[in-house]
Amino acid sequence: MIHRGPDSEGFFSDGCVGLAFRRLSIIDLSLAGSQPMTNETGKVTMVLNGEVYNFEDHRPGLIERGHRFKSRTDTEVVLHRYEEVGERVVDDMRGMFAMALWDSERRRILLARDRMGKKPLFYNLDRSCLTFASELSSLLCEPTIERTVDRRALDTYLTYQYLPGELCLIPGVRKLLPAHLALFSPEGFTTRRYWSLRHEPKAQFSDDQELCDEIVVRLREAVKLRMVSDVPLGAFLSGGVDSSAVVALMSELSHHPVKTFTIGFAEDDYSELPYAREVARQFSTDHHEFIVRPEAVKILPLLVRHYGNPYADSSAIATYYVAQQTRRHVTVALNGDGGDESFAGYERYLAHRWIDLYRLVPRSLRAVSSRILGLLPDPDGHYSLLRRVKRFTSASLEPADDSYLSLVTCLDRTLRDRLYTPAMRESIGVHDSADILREAFSWTNARSSIDRMMAADILGYLPDDLLVKVDIATMMNSLEGRSPFLDHVLVEFAASIPANLKLRGTTTKYILKKALSRLLPSGILHRRKMGFGVPIKKWFRGELSGMLGEVLLDPATLARGYFRREVLETLIQEHRSGIRDHAYRLYTLLMLELWHREFVDGRAREPVDPIKTSVPILSNHSQGLVPPPFP
Repeated sequence: MIHRGPDSEGFFSDGCVGLAFRRLSIIDLSLAGSQPMTNETGKVTMVLNGEVYNFEDHRPGLIERGHRFKSRTDTEVVLHRYEEVGERVVDDMRGMFAMALWDSERRRILLARDRMGKKPLFYNLDRSCLTFASELSSLLCEPTIERTVDRRALDTYLTYQYLPGELCLIPGVRKLLPAHLALFSPEGFTTRRYWSLRHEPKAQFSDDQELCDEIVVRLREAVKLRMVSDVPLGAFLSGGVDSSAVVALMSELSHHPVKTFTIGFAEDDYSELPYAREVARQFSTDHHEFIVRPEAVKILPLLVRHYGNPYADSSAIATYYVAQQTRRHVTVALNGDGGDESFAGYERYLAHRWIDLYRLVPRSLRAVSSRILGLLPDPDGHYSLLRRVKRFTSASLEPADDSYLSLVTCLDRTLRDRLYTPAMRESIGVHDSADILREAFSWTNARSSIDRMMAADILGYLPDDLLVKVDIATMMNSLEGRSPFLDHVLVEFAASIPANLKLRGTTTKYILKKALSRLLPSGILHRRKMGFGVPIKKWFRGELSGMLGEVLLDPATLARGYFRREVLETLIQEHRSGIRDHAYRLYTLLMLELWHREFVDGRAREPVDPIKTSVPILSNHSQGLVPPPFP
């Protein structure tokens, strides 16, 4: 995993236990900060991926109580804290981390993952042997892990475009859940949750202005904590509310212009470059822009290898390239991830509210209108009103909790049943992938439907899609991504804010936008949310049209026995002709097959080497091809 840690490597062994680590040096660049790190008694050794931002709060007290330090790192602070409080060390760790700690006296391994799920941790428990790693590819170096496929997990992947929760497509391999720790000892293997987000009770504020002031104070603190670094740092800037707020506060806290980085597309309806430029001008940042073109999909085999599980969020392509180009200038990049889930930023929250009202219309009329709309072709355009209305009317026919699933589903149950071969349907049995989302709804103590949806997203979509995307894309390029909006203290505070202050009328993020009104231009605060989409719909109807048939209708693909050829052909043809928009469904199927070729067959083509290959990306600064990617 040299890409995750290009600066140094370290090894530790103690009889039946071995730890290995690759280091990306961020704080204390000296050899003293190397890992694995052992305490002065030699009894406790640990590796920690990520950053614990509040480590300086604990260091003075530890020194007063006699602990001796050899470095200035957060890892060593966590190590000494463990000596004092044991596994409760995670309770006051504020940051992003995946860690493994060997306690030789107690003869146990402790694994832990941060509250929000920023840093990944895969593991496999085979009888009396535990193996674990930050990426699935590394874990699969263990020869006893059989590369077969869990078909129920495959069905879940097709539902969500990613694998939620503990699931992996390879049986026996699991992900440690966010906010969980695990203990492995001669007595066995156990896991437990050490933190839960509570949406009740709600906080009381004298007026909106008091709340707005508090939001800015807390967000500023979260940004300040994440600007601690011994290496250059910058920020991803989309021109949306969240990343713009982070850049605004970084500019306020920095003595130098903030370096900002934006990715765009030649297709104007997908590109946020003009908005990012406006924010960059407002705060006089050192701004860099890049444009991604269809040739960018050359790196799909490389993405498949690093993401481990099949992963079909196509914006990973753009995230990879913006991370690649950002790493040419800085080693740490702040971003705006997490604002939507804490402050009700997604339009689907608003859509779900309107669905509740629409259910007042008799079901028979809703069903008829849904069928009629389904006959109409899908128009081009990133934000097709007709497409949204179709999804809205279809969701209204589902039970209350399941209607939210229909808004976030990639291949719905009806389509999957039509797509599967009889043998595939039989192997799945009574499995229902919707149960995962239903469980998320049942887990939260939130009362309002808006809070319940945000809670479900924080448990699933956020850690299993968005944070996976950013962690892998950045670490592939030896870049550390930091997310102020995911500071768990800020997240807890946001959860205490009444939902009607987050979604008011048709305004998403109402109270956050009001709080940021003194920092950001009105045009940024109140423009329509675009998301971070990639124009694969147009690419699959143009330059990449032939790719779908070559991969999805390949005899080897069909021989897996999952899908019916005639249904695949229909999906491809409907999309090419413009009758239907199946772009994300086709991309999900495409990534699944590429995953098989990499992880099951071992017959994937050699992945594109990002060090040796320069994919056509244009820089607005140079007006030409960028130099070869950062080595």
